[in-house]
Amino acid sequence: MPEPTGPERNGHVNLVLVSHSAEIAHGLAELVGQIAGPDVRIVTAGGAVDGSLGTDGGQVLEAIRQASAAAGAVVLVDLGSSVLSVRAAVAELTAAESERVAVADAPLVEGAVAAGVAASTGCSLAEAVRAAEEARNVAKL
Repeated sequence: MPEPTGPERNGHVNLVLVSHSAEIAHGLAELVGQIAGPDVRIVTAGGAVDGSLGTDGGQVLEAIRQASAAAGAVVLVDLGSSVLSVRAAVAELTAAESERVAVADAPLVEGAVAAGVAASTGCSLAEAVRAAEEARNVAKL
């Protein structure tokens, strides 16, 4: 079987956006996708199993696994139980998968935009995480 092409295998760092709200996750993915361009794959995990607000650990694990190919994935979370869901999902990864996943301690929106822009340049996983985490210190006013 031939190796996949496109964003999932192009050497760019991918993003995983985890939110209590599917709408927030999808909307942010759309925003970051427009800024970062088509080479950065963005996978979302938002909302509970029944579609209400919350997080679904299985969905989070699947999103991280999907995005951890190629150059790896930066995971960004909104708050509370999404952090716990990500930690539990990361604990389920194989050693090889874990090496390609980094959870950024960053604000969800600003961090995702910064990581997406960095990833679009072909940077390393560590550089994309650093960009996301540096967004925490950017003043808005």
